Amino acid sequence: MRSHLRRSLLGLSALALGLTALVAPNGALASPAAPVPIPGSVSPYIPYYIDLGPSAGSKQVDLSLILNLTDPAGAERLVRSVSDPQSSSYHHYISAAQYTSRFAPSAYAVGDLANWLTGQGFSITSIPSDRLWVRFAGTVDQVNAAFGTTLHDYSGDGSSTAFRAAATPAYVPAQFGGLIAGINNLFAQLNLKQPMNSRTTDTPGGRATKKAGAPVRNYVAAKGSAVTAAPPAAAFINGPTCSKYWGQKWATSLPTAYGSTQPWVPCGYTPTQLRSAYGVSSLVKHGTNGAGVTVAIVDAYNSPTILADANTYSTNRGEPTFASGQFNEITPAAYTAGYSDAVNGDVCGEQGWYGEESLDVQAVHAIAPAANVLYVGAASCFDMDLATALNTIIDGHLAQIISNSWGGYGESDPVNFPDLYYLYHSTFLQAGAEGIGVFFSSGDNGDQVDTLGYRTVDAPGNDPLVTAVGGTSLGVGKQGQYLFETGWGTAKSVFDGSSAWAPAPPGNWIYGAGGGTSEVFAQPWYQRGVVPKSISQYFGGSAARAVPDISMVGDPSTGMLVGQTQTFTNPDSTTYVAYGEYRIGGTSLSSPLMAGIEALADQASGFAHGFANPAIYQQSGSSAIRDVVPSRHPIADVRQEFFDQTSFDPTQGFVYSLRTFDQTQSIFTRRGYDDVTGVGTPNGGSFVFGLGARSGARDH
Repeated sequence: MRSHLRRSLLGLSALALGLTALVAPNGALASPAAPVPIPGSVSPYIPYYIDLGPSAGSKQVDLSLILNLTDPAGAERLVRSVSDPQSSSYHHYISAAQYTSRFAPSAYAVGDLANWLTGQGFSITSIPSDRLWVRFAGTVDQVNAAFGTTLHDYSGDGSSTAFRAAATPAYVPAQFGGLIAGINNLFAQLNLKQPMNSRTTDTPGGRATKKAGAPVRNYVAAKGSAVTAAPPAAAFINGPTCSKYWGQKWATSLPTAYGSTQPWVPCGYTPTQLRSAYGVSSLVKHGTNGAGVTVAIVDAYNSPTILADANTYSTNRGEPTFASGQFNEITPAAYTAGYSDAVNGDVCGEQGWYGEESLDVQAVHAIAPAANVLYVGAASCFDMDLATALNTIIDGHLAQIISNSWGGYGESDPVNFPDLYYLYHSTFLQAGAEGIGVFFSSGDNGDQVDTLGYRTVDAPGNDPLVTAVGGTSLGVGKQGQYLFETGWGTAKSVFDGSSAWAPAPPGNWIYGAGGGTSEVFAQPWYQRGVVPKSISQYFGGSAARAVPDISMVGDPSTGMLVGQTQTFTNPDSTTYVAYGEYRIGGTSLSSPLMAGIEALADQASGFAHGFANPAIYQQSGSSAIRDVVPSRHPIADVRQEFFDQTSFDPTQGFVYSLRTFDQTQSIFTRRGYDDVTGVGTPNGGSFVFGLGARSGARDH
């Protein structure tokens, strides 16, 4: 079912123009006076689900009508011209107001739509100034009456846990047929976005899980729920045996692997080590430090101790703290689907996002200590809330760079969620036109086969108008020197307590940088001639978008040391809140590190590089990019973890594991572009000062 419906989309020529063919209204379906169906309002998967009957009429629903751009092809051409270093229009961006005037639906038409919705009894909850959507709330009965549809509850397995969806097409008056691209949350099977980090577990991504017993489907907007932050997340503590740099300590008391003793895992690299390894220490020291550039970070929710934690961490590391006004945040009036949501339960794992935010803020500050950092928290981990956070930055032009360390498991299904594809792509079009670079983590589950059972890339990092950042394993020496870098793909063996690692090294694959080939988006122009056909045409047919674009360290076994206020548990089960530091990784680390490098490049050039992929691919194969190639000999380290991950009581013993790097699935490192590390990793000043230069550029 999945492959038949999804693969059929790749052949659509409009994919290069933002999936407009998926959502473009078809006026031929009805006479001019008759209501017209909303594209994609009924999922073709519905026959495969079990129909549990009509949804309760009084049930509250939160919906959004996603609106068509007036000239999506023109917007695509504009973004290409202002992003391509070979174009005479390079970095000649337009303002948000100019973009809205040229490409957004008219205020008159959107006002008419809003008036119609209120006339049907709905309350309007948001219309952004760039008019990308109209968000509204009401009841199931109101939806059925207004849109001429019938909402039912469905289940995949016959259980009482259900999701809501339209059993019949939803219609709007003919005057709105050309205005509406799709409707969000009518098909209400949760499509949660997750932080892309790994800290406490060996499950792919180390993601937060929902509370037992919490409702799983039929998300409801909890009216009037005040912003009440969850308490600090449960603590994590590194195993006490670790190295300050690669190879400082060796696990001489444990079995050898690959014919030799292996090093203890680094305790977590510091800002000084990361700047040194990536060749920007001297730049930062001499003033190319991100000054004058604003990097925005989007996550869900908001850690109540974020600024204090970042400054404590910087003080402990001998780094500059945030100056007054250098760090700012924008948060919503209310949170939903989080720790305090009695209606939906904590389906988003609010506390799990605190560590993500801490990592993102501290990673950007580590590379670009003088850059301004703006944190924008989404009201939940649902797409409309995250898209709202993104649009807040873009429509207000509040930053030059946005880092996003979140995504879904695989490509969000464009058959069930065509509205989301159109919404995200429209958002990224506006960012590109304004000169705002959008960076996304590529994912922490490799090719996703181990997680989903089939090969796929993650969304929204699959969109051709974002920079997808992959992950590597990084060795940093005693003097901060770059020792090695491999693709992040980790296999694990565990010490059997006697004399061996089991399974025999390299052991079982557990996680790695996301990548591969999109089944939704066609190959963008900037990847032509760089991405091998074996990757771009992996699924056959026409060349497709490959992920990632570039990479930086992401392996949690060579991750970054971060600081966060957490909830610790005593041996007697009492708890206390305190600041602590620990190692963390994932492509959640890679994206903000790359955003920091981009901030240095923007400052050095004197202009925002905006959508950076054309400039990045132009540098492929040059000294500005380090090509990450397969390691000639196995590289591994040994990790010590507390047996009791609740109390971190050393008297309960430890678990020892061997982590082998650069382990492959169907994606793997190779010379040149590969689908684990993209074109490679940025190489210090050559990248910072060479990005966007026209000399020696590839003819696109």
